[in-house]
Amino acid sequence: MSTLLLRLAAPLQAWGADSKFERRSTGREPTKSGVIGMIAAALGRKRDESVNDLASLRFGVRIDKPGQVMKDYHTAESIKQTYVTHRYYLEDAVFLVGLEGDTDFLLMIEKAILSPFFPLFLGRRSCPPTGQISLGLRDLSLENALRIEPLLTNQQPNDPIVLVFDTDNVGHYRQRDLPISFNPQHRKFAYRYLTSEVLSLTTHDPFMEVED
Repeated sequence: MSTLLLRLAAPLQAWGADSKFERRSTGREPTKSGVIGMIAAALGRKRDESVNDLASLRFGVRIDKPGQVMKDYHTAESIKQTYVTHRYYLEDAVFLVGLEGDTDFLLMIEKAILSPFFPLFLGRRSCPPTGQISLGLRDLSLENALRIEPLLTNQQPNDPIVLVFDTDNVGHYRQRDLPISFNPQHRKFAYRYLTSEVLSLTTHDPFMEVED
């Protein structure tokens, strides 16, 4: 097993897991459904094609720069009335995403990301990625690959770095962003269980001061 690492950065990103009606929210980190959708686009899959093989990959995110939530609104008109929709985005965020699975399968995904069939975007079509996306494969587990990869942004020594990744432990929290179907006529998502941890970048060892 290997882990493919992706750098997701852009002026704007939007990762909705519970958007409804006129309110289009965003999560604070990339959703599994959003990233799987991006990979499916890179592979040239149509919306009515299966993504079960992609959804089975273990998924994790390291939040290197959380960014700021910003709100925008759009208007749309119908015959009877005008609708106002409130849309939320993450501004100037940077994430390290990991996908753990079979090495050959991940190499195929990486090749597609480097030369995508369809345009790639980070959650919404108005959010194209900037800079390098694929950082290559690591011969490591998902957790270890996310923990030891060099930071993608400059951090202060005491800034916490948050990791969020798939888990089989139902004692942790869950989120409805596991894609079953992207078919516009029958979009379907299931719950997945997640866990999180905080990495400290503090290099100071408090016991050094009490040693002889």
